[in-house]
Amino acid sequence: MAQREAPRLAVLGAGLIGCYVGGRLAAGGATVTFVGRPRQMGELREAGLTLSDLDGWKTALAPDALDLATDPVALGDADIILLAVKSPATESAAADIAAHARPDAAVVSLQNGVTNPDRLRALLPGRTVIAGMVPYNVAAPGPGHFHQGTSGAITLEAGPVAEALSPLFAKAGLTHALHADMPAVLWAKLLINLNNAINALSGKPLAAQLATRDYRRCFAICQAESLRLLKVAGIAPAQLGPLPPSRMPFLLSLPDWLFKRLSKRGGSPKIDRHARSSMADDLAAGRKTEVDYINGEIVALAKRLGRSAPINARVIELIHAAEQGATPWPAEKLWRELRSIRA
Repeated sequence: MAQREAPRLAVLGAGLIGCYVGGRLAAGGATVTFVGRPRQMGELREAGLTLSDLDGWKTALAPDALDLATDPVALGDADIILLAVKSPATESAAADIAAHARPDAAVVSLQNGVTNPDRLRALLPGRTVIAGMVPYNVAAPGPGHFHQGTSGAITLEAGPVAEALSPLFAKAGLTHALHADMPAVLWAKLLINLNNAINALSGKPLAAQLATRDYRRCFAICQAESLRLLKVAGIAPAQLGPLPPSRMPFLLSLPDWLFKRLSKRGGSPKIDRHARSSMADDLAAGRKTEVDYINGEIVALAKRLGRSAPINARVIELIHAAEQGATPWPAEKLWRELRSIRA
């Protein structure tokens, strides 16, 4: 990575996360080029970029304040590329980076799942690639408007790239942390993201879904199955919240009144009442979901260990059915479905 006081940034995959994180950075004074699909870039050229969060913060950038591109040749000026494409697009994004970015430009994966950083390193030999983790949900309530609907801090893999980004994140008001063991962070995030599918199957906002015990119990048994496999594999996920990951299935399974009380006491993340998981957003938009890169990672881990993950495998099947138009699952029905597999 070229040494500059203020590194020039490019967001490749300027969707919900890319526009929000890149927009915050641009609003904070960083030089940011947004590279995205023609529809999204056309929308930003018309409406500009409005950013808001669940605490009431809001700002806007006019269209002429944005550097927008649809051609990946625009990556050529970047010192650091923030990659925010969906996991299935990792290979094509890597090809664009290899073809158009400078050899010394670093890549920061802000994607879901646990394998994308390693996939990128294999696809981009010799290039600096670091892992990042964005914990919160971002929604688009209107044209060019991106709203952070849940709380949390971005985590970046500790090292020179993260150290170069940290002042820009701080100036932008993006709460963040640097962590040396990013695989542990990514596995912990994946355990949390197992709720994405449950939320998508529920058809409800996150707050309403998590307030319903049977939906939480569905989330809990997905986590419990995953934790057993991680233990066998010798993988210790990081603690990202007030409780260690091993205690989360117990908390999630508690009666509603007790779960609500303990969650408030333990400082659980805040959730906007309208927020939904990215997987629910994908279903609503008729897009293919990332379930194969979230629950699918658990099934793949089980296969490597010579074991099985039938609960997560069934959730994948249900999401694929939802992609084809299957209706939402009531909480009690979904709980009976997944509990029967465990039995």
